[in-house]
Amino acid sequence: MRPHQATAPAADGATRPEDLSLQVSRRPRPGRWLAVLAAAFFAVWLGYTIVVNPNLHWDVIARYQFDRVVLEGLWVTVQLTLISQAVGIGIGVVAAVMQLSESPVLRLMAGAYTWFFRGTPLLVQLIFWFNLALLFPEISIGVPFDGPKLISWQSNQVITGFVAALLGLSINEGAYMAEIVRAGIQSVDPGQREAGASIGMSNRQILTRVVLPQAMRVIIPPFGNQFISMLKTTSLVSVIAGADLMTVSQHLYLANFEVIALLVVASLWYLVLTTIASLAQHAVERRFSPGAAPPLRRRVLANLLPGRLTKGTAQ
Repeated sequence: MRPHQATAPAADGATRPEDLSLQVSRRPRPGRWLAVLAAAFFAVWLGYTIVVNPNLHWDVIARYQFDRVVLEGLWVTVQLTLISQAVGIGIGVVAAVMQLSESPVLRLMAGAYTWFFRGTPLLVQLIFWFNLALLFPEISIGVPFDGPKLISWQSNQVITGFVAALLGLSINEGAYMAEIVRAGIQSVDPGQREAGASIGMSNRQILTRVVLPQAMRVIIPPFGNQFISMLKTTSLVSVIAGADLMTVSQHLYLANFEVIALLVVASLWYLVLTTIASLAQHAVERRFSPGAAPPLRRRVLANLLPGRLTKGTAQ
């Protein structure tokens, strides 16, 4: 930018400060316009190539997009995502609290859990849970160390593809959520804990009423990313026949050989799910953004000083 100052002389010939104005002219940027034109040309060419490609079979895509079998697989994918994420959050919170515990035994156990399940591929974990019967042919409840068994089940009957998928996704997600929650808890000023302890709050009350509400600002963005990643990670369940969206798409294209068309069908549904999750993430992030600090502060103060806030402060 090139600033130019234009002066307008007064009636007496003198220049007053208020007569000064700043005029800004932009330098031409041919490189930027060339990049814009190249990107637009590439986008139009790519879209045209996809639309007119006779091997894509848009009629097959339209026929299977809302097919009953595909929708059933989509529902299984949604179930796997919601249940695994909910269980993973619970495991992650417990593991994070254990990592921040004063007990070295609890810290070691939580650290070993996150180290192992973050260090091994999720695909390997899914296959392991699906083949758990090879290690434990029978699942029983009773006295440990070869004591009497009260009730038992055959592992093959209990560990179905869906159950194995839930175990693998939930436990793996818990390891990542543990690190996210731990970072969020550690981001809260230690003085907040001291304030809660000074008025007689227990450690559990300090955690749930003071620390976690303030840690949410740090936890929400990576949690949203993990949830979106979970939606796509459920496609790995296809290796153990988990009846999810990817699994049914594979079964269909193995039967009719419309590989690309069925992959497009699955991809479109994944795009729909991740778009909805992204919009929800942005809404939640705005809710816990710095602009929403006063309501959050009031909730924390209400937990620290129950019944002591004045009416004017609550408003």
